[in-house]
Amino acid sequence: MAHPHLPTTESAVSALREVAREFHLEMTVTDDIGADQTSRRISSGAFAVLDADGSLPHEAFVELGGSPAVTVQVFPEDDAKIVVDGVEFEDVPRDAVPAFVRSVHGGLAYVKGKYFPPGWWLVVPLPGDETYKELVLRGTLSPWMSRQVR
Repeated sequence: MAHPHLPTTESAVSALREVAREFHLEMTVTDDIGADQTSRRISSGAFAVLDADGSLPHEAFVELGGSPAVTVQVFPEDDAKIVVDGVEFEDVPRDAVPAFVRSVHGGLAYVKGKYFPPGWWLVVPLPGDETYKELVLRGTLSPWMSRQVR
């Protein structure tokens, strides 16, 4: 299943606002606008405000209240980094971000233990056979993750 296209950082932030309202979560947003302000500077030269194509890059850092602790950093390059209770999911496509957060707060995300190699994995399934999973590096599970063990 294809996710609705989110052509800009602002469209992703707007979609996250809808998810936050749906789950009654507080949300704070910090915007960084301009190549000299964003954390990635792939398409611009040093000390440049605009990218080489003349566009003004926009990056947003979103913090969602509630449990689990979720932050989303939306990059101008059509991807995002999502952190769920300290577990980092890098390179999530911008279009998938609202579905990812909806899955986490909607109770679809779960933790799976493995004997070999030993460890815990946070698994976030999205509609349409798309799944993200990351190793829980700390070795200990947060209270929210402990409730999600399958």
